[in-house]
Amino acid sequence: GAAAAAAALAAAAALRGRAGRPLSQAAGESGGSEGGGGSGSREAVERLVREHPVVVFMKGSPAQPLCGFSNAVVQILRLHGVEDYRAHDVLQDPDLRQGIKDYSNWPTIPQVYLNGEFVGGCDILLQMHQNGDLVEELKKLGIRSALLDAEKDQEKK
Repeated sequence: GAAAAAAALAAAAALRGRAGRPLSQAAGESGGSEGGGGSGSREAVERLVREHPVVVFMKGSPAQPLCGFSNAVVQILRLHGVEDYRAHDVLQDPDLRQGIKDYSNWPTIPQVYLNGEFVGGCDILLQMHQNGDLVEELKKLGIRSALLDAEKDQEKK
């Protein structure tokens, strides 16, 4: 509902505040990835994928996805009640956009990481959602999928 949307917006704003842009600037203005510096470097990407149990690299933000596939990932996570995750907008950071593709050896965005492990993009997440694997993977992270509670409600009726 509206409250959930407002919460998602607030979370996105908080995320933006935390994840801001200074990261890449702090590496010096060279903009190159030499010296393991910039936001696209393997070290920088590794730090990002490990900073939270659920990390999504996407186009736009959870409150305002800028591509259908990124939107689908956000919707799937929302279905499972996963509101607490890190989202990084690759459109804000070309270095990161390339860096994450190199890191995962996966050519497209969005990319989903669970516990620092690359899971896949939209199609793989959708498949995991449909076959029940996502519920299991979230459980390993100590996240209880909202779909489990939804199923219980169905059984009661």
